[in-house]
Amino acid sequence: MWNLKGKMQNDKDIELFLKNNENLATRRYNYSDLMKMTNSFSDNLGEGGFASVYKGKLSDGRLVAVKIFKESKGYGEKIINEVASISRTSHVNIVTLLGFCFEGSTRALIYEFMPNGSLEKFIFSKVESQLGWEQLFQIALGIAHGIEYLHQGCNTRILHFDIKPHNILLDKDFNPKMSDFGLARLCPNRSSIVPMPGARGTIGYIAPEIVCRNFGNVSHKSDVYSYGMMILEMAGETKNIEVGIDHSSENYFPDWIYKKLEQSVKLDLNIIVNANEHLRIRKMLIVGLWCIHTDPTARPSMSRVIEMLEGNIESLQIPPKPNFFLQPREALNPSISELALTLSEVHEV
Repeated sequence: MWNLKGKMQNDKDIELFLKNNENLATRRYNYSDLMKMTNSFSDNLGEGGFASVYKGKLSDGRLVAVKIFKESKGYGEKIINEVASISRTSHVNIVTLLGFCFEGSTRALIYEFMPNGSLEKFIFSKVESQLGWEQLFQIALGIAHGIEYLHQGCNTRILHFDIKPHNILLDKDFNPKMSDFGLARLCPNRSSIVPMPGARGTIGYIAPEIVCRNFGNVSHKSDVYSYGMMILEMAGETKNIEVGIDHSSENYFPDWIYKKLEQSVKLDLNIIVNANEHLRIRKMLIVGLWCIHTDPTARPSMSRVIEMLEGNIESLQIPPKPNFFLQPREALNPSISELALTLSEVHEV
């Protein structure tokens, strides 16, 4: 149950953060501004566990997406994380934060509007038109550049911790932009290893070391794992590859891909592609398998990922086969202590 005392402390934390980071915070709007820009919240773009998103328009004509947070435990941390992280960024593959609202019971963030929505609907939906392989590859490459910027290009290293198709937005030209930094962590001293008192992320994309420290330390390589799972799904869940299995079976999708690549079996495609497109698909799959290695030290950096995607397919080797980390597709709340994983034990440091 929502605790009033906890809510008051949450509010004080946000106000203190905004006061101490006035140089980071973008424009502050009030509730009446939100009402005006969203036409009284008439165009709902979507609902999530923590927030609702509405389409709006600024006075200068720019279209925006207004995220209104629901009153739930942890929303204050999410607001602080998003303002603190996105306000430090400026990159073509990172969504732009244009403002925020913190008035009364209203907590909101205002972003640039992305007309093509999230990547998720193009991967999983059966009604949306499929993306072409060249578009899909360029999206994967753009996301890699965005993550590499967070890890290496910012003055303060930023770890996202929730990279998945739902959090990749597409502009009018289908250029990808990373969004939802509610679980992000800042690394002021540019350290790689970060303390993590509890698990965070979305099961199915979350790196094994975040759940069980026996796998290794939590670091920027945890984002690499999430990216790897995502690009494997981009190649597989689009239904352009005839997998013949599903996630509920004992055959794990990455394991199926690994066997096909290892045996040099030509991938069965449901669509007609030319030789160049087929090589790009194979490249994405090999890079994805490198990224999801259970040992974080064996995963490439995002800089190396970009090199592999942009390089020659002949220079790519299939990685040694790891023990794949099996996970169901369920949302993971950072406060949950018991996780529905296939691991028999969870050890915390």
